[in-house]
Amino acid sequence: MKSARPRQGLAALCLAVVSMLVLSACSLPFLPAPTAKPSTSTVDPSIAASAPKGLEKYYSQNVEWSACEDGFQCGNVKVPLDYGNPDSGEITLAAIKLPSSGTKQGTILVNPGGPGGSGVDFVKDGGKTHFTQKLRSSFDMVGFDPRGVKRSAPVKCMASDAERDAAREKSFQENTDDGLAAALAFNETVTQQCVQQTGPVLEHVDTISAAKDLDILRAVVNDAKLNYLGYSYGTFLGSTYAALFPDKVGRLVLDGAVDPSLSNEDLTSGQAVAFEKAIRTYVADCLKQKDCPLSGGVDNGVGQIRELINAVNQNPQTAKDGRLVTGNEFVNGLILPLYDDQSWPALTQALDSAFSGDVSQMLRIADLGADREPNGTYSSNSNFAFNAINCLDYPMVTDTAGMRAEEARLKQESPTFGEFFAYGGVTCKAWPYKPTRTPAPVNYTGSSPIVVIGTTGDPATPLEWAQSLRKQLGNASLITWQGEGHTAYGRSNSCVSNAVDNYFIDGKQPQDGIKC
Repeated sequence: MKSARPRQGLAALCLAVVSMLVLSACSLPFLPAPTAKPSTSTVDPSIAASAPKGLEKYYSQNVEWSACEDGFQCGNVKVPLDYGNPDSGEITLAAIKLPSSGTKQGTILVNPGGPGGSGVDFVKDGGKTHFTQKLRSSFDMVGFDPRGVKRSAPVKCMASDAERDAAREKSFQENTDDGLAAALAFNETVTQQCVQQTGPVLEHVDTISAAKDLDILRAVVNDAKLNYLGYSYGTFLGSTYAALFPDKVGRLVLDGAVDPSLSNEDLTSGQAVAFEKAIRTYVADCLKQKDCPLSGGVDNGVGQIRELINAVNQNPQTAKDGRLVTGNEFVNGLILPLYDDQSWPALTQALDSAFSGDVSQMLRIADLGADREPNGTYSSNSNFAFNAINCLDYPMVTDTAGMRAEEARLKQESPTFGEFFAYGGVTCKAWPYKPTRTPAPVNYTGSSPIVVIGTTGDPATPLEWAQSLRKQLGNASLITWQGEGHTAYGRSNSCVSNAVDNYFIDGKQPQDGIKC
């Protein structure tokens, strides 16, 4: 899936599914091939009756589910283009269902993160292994592509794969006036392409609109209350839903939590610090292995990595396939394996090759984060959706003095990665639509308890964010996994999985503060 995105401020808040370098990042075309007569889900009249005024037709729509892939069902759900003007048009959300293998208790809607991650791909590629058999026996697992993502009215900003390759090879020295001007000009051009190629939906891919979509999805799967498993950015989507529809909250698990009260700049700072901690943890482990290309203590090992990054940043290198690897892409490749400690051996191999002058393996890891296939095609629009959604969700510092100050702070907080996380405001300065929200603590007034999960060594969503979200929600409990990498359920231990399963299946709220 996606890695953090240096040079764009807020890093991608994505889910690492088992080992990202083991699970293929490619995704099959979404072409349902019916093998049996399609089934149509009819919404219970009592559920449809709870629709907000003016949205009745969306809440009462019948969804046709067709057999697809191998044991899945695929369907499409209509939602309004603009909730402020529901009669102005509609868009279609793609969804995939892994039917329960036992007595169905309900449906769990799943979001893997991002913003820009495909829930369809997540459930299709990992649904049969990522969720426990116990959970899959009791619930249909439904993944969906949120508005603006891949199959659901996708954000489009570049016409060809070659154009996307060329954009990734660009390098701007934003700490100089000329470099910053060039970066701003490039991003303004890309923004204009986004507007032209995407159309009206570009103004409406914000998380508040996506949360309202989530309530329609809840209704059309015939659940009176929402059962939901959200990872990373998906926790932000989930907490937004909880604030908007407190009485419709059923059982929500928010894993790898985002603190909705933090600004874009504070989130970026938190991630830069957490990734710095993660690279030190990786180096400490690497130095214990016989094949580690680093030497000395942790400080020396991290210093050697910094020197390598600086060398590539100052003199971009050519990979074996002829593509140019900039410092930014090198860091993207370096960061991705930090999402899952099972991927650390792959990082060690890539570093070993890079120290020998071959950056090809590091570029291939960066390609996984960008959803680029070995044949040169891109399997998703995750980068474009990521930018579009964040520009609507977060007011950003875009003035030169403010961005320069942020760079100085990030370099101090994270000597290895800080400069690569700076200048996030460049991406959104020319964005034609204003942000739809101001960061603030979530206000949840519902009676159903929510479960929040944090991981002690999470580089993308630090544990402190989970602790803060749990306090904001009030009616919630926190599970802490003492491990390395991003998120917990599906890649941690039985302590976490049993607590989550018992909550979903039996309604048993985990003890607040439990450590696994």
